[in-house]
Amino acid sequence: MDSLITAAARALATGDPLGALKRVALRDDPPALALRGIAMAQLGDFARAKTLLRNAGRAFGPREAMARARCVVAEAEIALVSRDLSWPEKALDTARATLEKHRDWVNAAHARNLKVRRLLLVGRLDEAERALAEIDPDPLPPAARAAYELVVAGIAIRRLRTKAARAALARAEQAAHEADIPALAAEVASASLVLDSPAARLIARGGSRPLLLEEVETLLASKALVVDACRHVVRGGSAAVSLATRPVLFALARALGEAWPGDVPRGALVARAFRAKHADESHRARLRVEIGRLRAELGTVAEVRATKRGFALVPRTGEVVVLAPPLEGQHAAVLALLSDGEAWSSSALAIALGSSPRTVQRALEVLVAAGKVQSFGRGRARRWITPPVPAFPTILLLPGALPGD
Repeated sequence: MDSLITAAARALATGDPLGALKRVALRDDPPALALRGIAMAQLGDFARAKTLLRNAGRAFGPREAMARARCVVAEAEIALVSRDLSWPEKALDTARATLEKHRDWVNAAHARNLKVRRLLLVGRLDEAERALAEIDPDPLPPAARAAYELVVAGIAIRRLRTKAARAALARAEQAAHEADIPALAAEVASASLVLDSPAARLIARGGSRPLLLEEVETLLASKALVVDACRHVVRGGSAAVSLATRPVLFALARALGEAWPGDVPRGALVARAFRAKHADESHRARLRVEIGRLRAELGTVAEVRATKRGFALVPRTGEVVVLAPPLEGQHAAVLALLSDGEAWSSSALAIALGSSPRTVQRALEVLVAAGKVQSFGRGRARRWITPPVPAFPTILLLPGALPGD
């Protein structure tokens, strides 16, 4: 490898894309094309970066399988950063296997780390943990080790293991300092903000206050009966009753939880659950049916008792609290994903949320009309973005199960 290629690679490794381009910007040989592609990716021009990397991959000869595999890994990283979740996973797995065959352990670990990050993004936490366990971080250079620790922290945060998350972020910060890459240090600092920002609201006894993620973890480990409006689950001790597919039952549970230790009038429950302004006999009959169903669902954690004017929730142990997002709305999960500051395609949002593309598209149209998101580009290149919303729940509304789910 000539001196200019070596110098450009070193510049990229230290986060200096302009220094790399000064050395290879006018060259069209495969190594230079690959380095130019990585440099353009670091500068944020993902479309140009993908083109350069694909050209480089095609230009490498049949005996340069390792170089082609590295191009595939770089392209996969660009796809992940640009939220192109439709990019083929098998191509990354094949590239990783090639790198391992050629004993390029650092880039193979990077490929596996990218796979874990994608799994984390779409909420497949169990798979992400299994894949992460196959990575040995000790021999990794500082930049790769920082990326590894960021994934460890991301999984711990989504699992509500805040102590483990803080420890991983501290290790990531140390590794980023050793790597001396400002962009990496900024990424670690941004990830750390999640632990020090409001993640939910606690509604109890007529009052409401914000909770940090650490406080949410403590609450879910307590003896309180938690009506979790972030995941539509009612949690009591080690038991968790999911009402995610029973919106009427959850609406009733939340109304009863917010009123505890008091009761809720029948008319108020009808309005809350059925969105009816005036309760007639058919509404009251339906309410009795739904309350019966709610009793059956919550039997292990609470009772639903009839009172003179309505119904009340009585926990088996402890008090009743409601855990709600800081900001609520019909399309809060879409906003939670967009609040990471990255530009998402509607297809990537659909994959991450497990929804149909048309459902996501309708949600985006509503959010655009409300001025909450913006789009740029056309056709397949169209992307959606929103400025970070202060105190918005970027964790509790994201895909993936919490403890007890």
